[in-house]
Amino acid sequence: MDLSDIVFIGGFAVWLYMSAFYVLSLFKRDASLVDIGWGLGFVLLVWLFRLLQSDSVSAGFNVIALLVSIWGIRLAAHIYMRSAGQDEDWRYRSMRQRWGPNFWWRSYVQIFLLQGLLMIVIAAPILAAAHHIDSFDADIWLWLGAAVWLLGFLFEAIGDWQLGRFIKEKKARRAEVKGPRFMTSGLWRYTRHPNYFGEVTLWWGLFVALLGLGDIWWAIISPVTITFLLLRISGITMLEQKYADDPEFQAFKNTTSAFFPLPPKK
Repeated sequence: MDLSDIVFIGGFAVWLYMSAFYVLSLFKRDASLVDIGWGLGFVLLVWLFRLLQSDSVSAGFNVIALLVSIWGIRLAAHIYMRSAGQDEDWRYRSMRQRWGPNFWWRSYVQIFLLQGLLMIVIAAPILAAAHHIDSFDADIWLWLGAAVWLLGFLFEAIGDWQLGRFIKEKKARRAEVKGPRFMTSGLWRYTRHPNYFGEVTLWWGLFVALLGLGDIWWAIISPVTITFLLLRISGITMLEQKYADDPEFQAFKNTTSAFFPLPPKK
């Protein structure tokens, strides 16, 4: 299948998928449903191309499909369980307040369609793998990339699990018992955002896994984009602005690396 056909089919599938989540968000009055749909969208893409070309699937593509599926399903399950019974995420609630009566259409364009566009860009390794679906051998680059992916996946999954356990313990404490308000142990002792470090690392791993194919350098747009977004736009920057005036967080910030895992400062 030509790369242009792959991009068109993938883009059309993502548009339908995000539009369906948008309609559901209107019924639920909860735009943060898009976060649950994020990881599953990549799973949809990788299996769509596998089904469309099921007669000629190589071992390398199967490995990519497995890695993407593990990541996407875990992330969606984590966000679903974290948000179950909760109100709309504060980021989307803020947009709803700012946009007022225009929220219904602005949310479609600026939340769902924008994330759909980003999904196609970040899915570049999936599109590249689909372009070579019948000739993607299980070479040294694939296994090296899988190892980098595994490192990132463990940081993301363990970091999310540690934070979730900390939040549950904090809620279980009696109100009169004072305790730490921010997670500063486990992986969070070495980086303020182990989940973001893990997310970035695993996408670099998927890109590395493709290097044996030779003509896929354009797919580097995927890890570059997710790195920029999480470090400068919607990740660390947005989250830490929320605590800019919090002395306890600032103390944590002064001793702990923002992104790369490093020994804490004394």
